[in-house]
Order: sequence, then structure tokens, then C-alpha cells
Amino acid sequence: MTPVQAQSLPLILSGKDVIIQAKTGSGKTAAFGIGLLNRLNPRFFGVQALVMCPTRELAEQVGQSIRQLASRMANVKTVLLCGGKPFGPQRDSLHHGAHIVVGTPGRIQDHLQRGTLDLKGVRTFVLDEADRMLEMGFAEVMASITSHLPKNRQTILLSATFPDDIKNISRSLQEKPIQITVDAEVSHDEVIIEQLFFEVQRHERDKTLLALFEHHRPRNAMVFCNTKKQCAEVARFLSDHDIEAAAIHGDLDQRERDQVLVQFANESCPVLVASDVAARGLDIPALEMVVNVELPRDADTYVHRIGRTGRAGQSGKAFSLVAPSEVGRMRVIEDYLGNSCVCDVLASLDRDPNYELRGPMITVQLDAGRKQKVRPGDILGALTGDAGLSGDQIGKISIMDNWSYVAVHRAALRQAMNFLADGKVKGRAVRARRLKTQH
Repeated sequence: MTPVQAQSLPLILSGKDVIIQAKTGSGKTAAFGIGLLNRLNPRFFGVQALVMCPTRELAEQVGQSIRQLASRMANVKTVLLCGGKPFGPQRDSLHHGAHIVVGTPGRIQDHLQRGTLDLKGVRTFVLDEADRMLEMGFAEVMASITSHLPKNRQTILLSATFPDDIKNISRSLQEKPIQITVDAEVSHDEVIIEQLFFEVQRHERDKTLLALFEHHRPRNAMVFCNTKKQCAEVARFLSDHDIEAAAIHGDLDQRERDQVLVQFANESCPVLVASDVAARGLDIPALEMVVNVELPRDADTYVHRIGRTGRAGQSGKAFSLVAPSEVGRMRVIEDYLGNSCVCDVLASLDRDPNYELRGPMITVQLDAGRKQKVRPGDILGALTGDAGLSGDQIGKISIMDNWSYVAVHRAALRQAMNFLADGKVKGRAVRARRLKTQH
């Protein structure tokens, strides 16, 4: 178990209200997931656990984790209630009975107002990344939703930071909560994350960003921007310089977001350019490099960004570009960490005009998914059997409601596409297309 699991799980299993303050990647989801599953009565098809998350990406990640944890339990049904997805199928799933609901505040409130969601039987309520929900302006919606919950329940509150607003929410929702704090900050004593700040003029940002890739040659990376427009521009700039990059920000529709995240997770696209809200909740276990194209306005956000590398005991690199107007932000980060920031200059980086970074895989989309009863094994069997690909030429397989994604090694793409043009998956012909990278 991780430290946060070892400290919180006994309390959660005993039914206590708990506050967990820990950084991304600490194993919080498994802790509350095991706890809420332990309290379920699978024979009662009513909502017994509600997990509320600030973003669709986090909700989908949490839902997937809970499904994996429940895979050896009979007849446990989890329903995702997120915006950007059709309302009707969610309503029908709830009508047929669900044990666990994972969702975002807006869509959960929508179902409550339309009478399609009943929370009277909830035994466990989880508020995940509560600080981010407040930052996104969900305070009133959260209060409206919690008013529908029974008083006799367990409440688990998770927050990376613990400002006064979170303390107030805890007082209003929890009974004698026990607080667990594990590695709430990125400790400056840790040496597994190399932090370096580059002093640049505003017009040197792009050149310095490119030089960081050429010098450090990472296998993958996340690049953080402060605006949606900047995300799109930076992703396009990197792609124009032979570094495959995709942007994720608030203007993408749900299908586009899914495709970007799938390609990044399955090594089809090695660089993700993201805004803070879009990146919240992404589970990336082995990220080699994080770059802040522009410093965030607060130290908490900086800590969250760089905490995505150097996880699970692995080393990582975190670089930040600092224009003269952002020196004040760097001083705030210094005060927060209790350390002076180490600065460098563009001239120290070794440039390579022939450098390029491409993912080893290509993502293929198939027009059949969960609702067509397609499983990962069906796709794997078709490609390794009839198509003749070897197992190591096939990467991660992701099954969505009405389509699926499979990562295929670049060298085997033509062989896979030739088979899918005429072959079958699970006895039916499927249409297949290669996914392009979103800029």
C-alpha cells in the first residue's frame, strides 16, 4: 500500500468521516474505492455511493478504477454522469439500477432536478479534489447536491490543499472527521524531481521550449499553458518542428478530449499541451518531463504541475520559462518551497537541428465498442490471429460506448489496416480509421 492508503484505509473501512490531503498519484482513489465497495449491498439496485469530481477526465478515471476494483464482485454497476455525453443513456442506466454514481457537479444536479437520480440510499459520499471544484465555481451546485443526501452516511473529502473554504465545507458535511495528510506538498528535500527555471525574454519562449526538448530528449512530456489559445499555439508550434504534440483545453468537445487522452496514454502522441483544468485528474504514471511555458499565478498550481513527473519513485524533470514580468511569481514559489529557485539560460542548452520526437505507436479507431459487446480480448485476438500481428506490435486497447481505440506499432500499421478493411472483429465487419493528432 502507499502511505495514504495505509493511513486512511483502516479509518474508511471502520466508517469514519475522513479528510485526505495528498498530492496527485498518491493512491487516494484505491483507498476510497475499496472503502465504498466494502459498504455496498449488491442485491439492492439503488445508488449507495456517490463520487463527485471536478472534471470529466477525473470522473472517467475514477469510474474506471472503481470498475477494476469491483471486477471480482458480482453484479456491481457503476454509472458515469458527466456533461458532454448524451443525457438519455445516462437516464436509462439509472432507471435500470446502479450501485455507484461517479460524476461532475453540473450533470449530477441536472439528473436530480429532472428526477432521474435518487440519492436517498447513499451510504458513502466522496468529494474528490474539492479545492478544484471551488476554484471552478461549483460551491452553490455542491451545496444543492449535498442537500439531497441522507444525514446518516460516511463522507470522504479529498483535497490537495486545505484553505478555509475547504474547512468550512468539511464542517458542514462531516461528523468528527479525521484528517490524513500525506506528502501534501512536493518536498524540496526530494531529489527525484530536477527543477530548473529559465530566464527568457517573451519572444524567446518558443525557442527555449524547443531547445529543452532537443537537449533532454524525453520519451514523453507535458507542457503547461495558462490559456486555451496558448495551448493550441504551442501544440501547433511543436508539431511544426517535428515534435508530435496534442492540445487539451476547454474548447474541445468530449470525443476530441477522449481521443487526445487515448493517444497520449497509449504512446501514439508523446507530448500533451494542457491547461490546468483540462489536465486535472489525468493519471500518467511515467512522465519524464514537465515544462511550464509560463509560470502559473500561484504556487499550489506550480506544485500540482511539476508533481506529475517523478512519481512512484521515478526521477523527473520540471522546467519553467520565466519572463521578466513573471519574476514575482517565481518569488512566490520560492517562499512556498522554502528554497531559492535555480535559474539557467537558453545558451546552456545543446541544440540539435535534426531532432524529432514521434510516438512509437499509431492509434486506430474502430466503430464498435462497449454497447456492441466488444472487449479488449476480441480486438487483440483478431489482430494477433487472423491479421497475423505479434503481441508486442499491439499496445493499449481502450473501449468506449460505441467505438474502440487500439494502439498499433508504426511498422505494423499497414498490415493491421489491410486486415480491418476486409476482416472481422467478433464476427462482424468494423470500420477502422487512423486517428490524427489534435492541435
